[in-house]
Amino acid sequence: MVFKMRNRLRLVLILLVLDALAFASPAPAKKASAASADPNGVHWADRTLRKMSLEEKVGQLFMVWARVEFMNPSGPDYDRLRDEMQTYHLGSFGITASVESGLLVKDSPLDAAALTNQLQRDSPLPLLFAADFERGLPMRFHGGTGFPHAMAIGATGNADYAYQFGRITASEARAIGIHWNFYPDADVNSNPDNPIINTRAFGEDPAEVSALVSAFVRGAHAGGGMATAKHFPGHGDTSTDSHLALSRVDATRARLDQVELAPFRAAIAAGVDSVMIGHLLVPSLEPDPNRPATISSIITTGLLQTELGFHGIVVTDAMDMNGLTRIFGGNTPQSAGRAAVEALKAGADLVLIPGDLDGAYNGVLQAVESGELPESRIDQSVAKILRAKAALGLQRNRFVDLNAVTSALEQPENAAIAQQMADDAVTLVRQSAPEPVAAPSQATSPASAPQNPPPQFKLLPLPLGSAAAPQFAYHSGVLPANHLLVLVFTDDVRSENGRALAREVRDRVPDARIVYIDDTLAPVLAPQVLAAAASAERIVAAVYAIPTPGRMPTADTGSPALASGTSALLADLLKAAAAKTVVVAMGNPYLIAHYPAIQNYVCTFSSAQVSEESAAKFLFGEIPAHGHLPITIPGIAPRVPMALPQP
Repeated sequence: MVFKMRNRLRLVLILLVLDALAFASPAPAKKASAASADPNGVHWADRTLRKMSLEEKVGQLFMVWARVEFMNPSGPDYDRLRDEMQTYHLGSFGITASVESGLLVKDSPLDAAALTNQLQRDSPLPLLFAADFERGLPMRFHGGTGFPHAMAIGATGNADYAYQFGRITASEARAIGIHWNFYPDADVNSNPDNPIINTRAFGEDPAEVSALVSAFVRGAHAGGGMATAKHFPGHGDTSTDSHLALSRVDATRARLDQVELAPFRAAIAAGVDSVMIGHLLVPSLEPDPNRPATISSIITTGLLQTELGFHGIVVTDAMDMNGLTRIFGGNTPQSAGRAAVEALKAGADLVLIPGDLDGAYNGVLQAVESGELPESRIDQSVAKILRAKAALGLQRNRFVDLNAVTSALEQPENAAIAQQMADDAVTLVRQSAPEPVAAPSQATSPASAPQNPPPQFKLLPLPLGSAAAPQFAYHSGVLPANHLLVLVFTDDVRSENGRALAREVRDRVPDARIVYIDDTLAPVLAPQVLAAAASAERIVAAVYAIPTPGRMPTADTGSPALASGTSALLADLLKAAAAKTVVVAMGNPYLIAHYPAIQNYVCTFSSAQVSEESAAKFLFGEIPAHGHLPITIPGIAPRVPMALPQP
């Protein structure tokens, strides 16, 4: 008995030491694509596959969300997540933030790292973790290097920025245990009314988008991560959000070859690890109106894998999106199972976010057992996923060092690169000429006439404010004399939109009046806003119209756009005070086409914090507008072609 107890104690001590070593020695980031696993990694993947049961193999084909929040490993929230992983033998998770009342509730990257480590500990096989880091880690967490939207990088004409974006984001993601970025967006945004791509794309020119997509992929590999080109075969020329309904691409095959497919070819040539299939109807490729690309073997297997020669991981877009679920009758267990089976039959390797995991998992199992899906087809996809894990070194060490997280994120040199990208993206689209102020008439009495006629009115740059020394401990010392009004038009005043811009403005004009406006508040605030505009010397209207999944379209102004109440208030503002108003598009650059009264128009192409800081610097004359339009604004301004040097 004593001998057995000693052996058991020795075993426990050995396991504790090994566990500590695993956490203290994170695997070095690999700099090659997942397709280039070394022979030892390939051997591990093949050996592991041979040992797996059918149930275990099917589980590797599904990815579900793991929402980052504090969870005690012994608590009920983590229990549910762990039970789901173990019941369905899941091989991967998508990492995201919780959502409350339509807003992301962000936690720390440290919480994400702790969660990925804990899930790795409780999984028999190494897990793959993925995320949508379209603007870096701050898109999901409070921390990390934040980047502007892709179109802002397109406005710089600098492929090295795309490379650095990919490299830094991949490196920071690996530091918190996330291996796979569902990015870059390889769509060519040729449709100004596109409600869901818009600034998520680099631009409208296939060659420019191709160069930036390729650079991002190479950067992601240099940072040790996996990259995903999306949304195949191209979501840029659509006017429907596939989160709400099926999107349709009516391009001819010749047009697809010339425009939509070009960036995907470039991504494949750059060694992209995965391609995401969009919920897109493309009649010139797939004649069946009930077979979007997600479940079309013609598109997924025939075009992507056979014709374009892509041999990496094919991942579906989220399977709970209305664009797909309507075909199968909703998110019932039966429909989720049918959708998953059809996606795998079409050529997908990974089924992302099924509407009903139990139904999808068991639907695939039954399809294999009935012979509808050959087990060899399952093996083919599982082999790709296991080899990707091996290429990342996860079979050697799947953990990250929690003590190293803070020093790995938002390093000053990386933050400076991201800020420079946003600065260089600022684009001045329209500026009114200074207007002379009329001299006093002869009828004006000498006593009331100004001694020196005021100079010509020049809206930009905005003048700095002034502050007095505070007389009391809790007095700001602001002299209310600058008369600058800043209006933040957003979809929800509770969001982060405009917060950084407000701080930057108040640093320069302490008495600036800043008002946040959304559709609910617009009718209530309209009289006060218009009255304040009448007395203000200068007005900044910062408009946050950005692509938002699932947002209902706005018929009168296009989408992404302002809702009807905020749109009406902006139109009234321009009618009353266009000459002294500068509109800053903190997102959708096409906005000006719907408000022809705009006389001064600036685009940042992004609502990220770095873009808000850049907007303030430009407005106050601290930086020039170096950016160029990477898209055409119909009736307003053409795209400006740019030379894109390779990094």
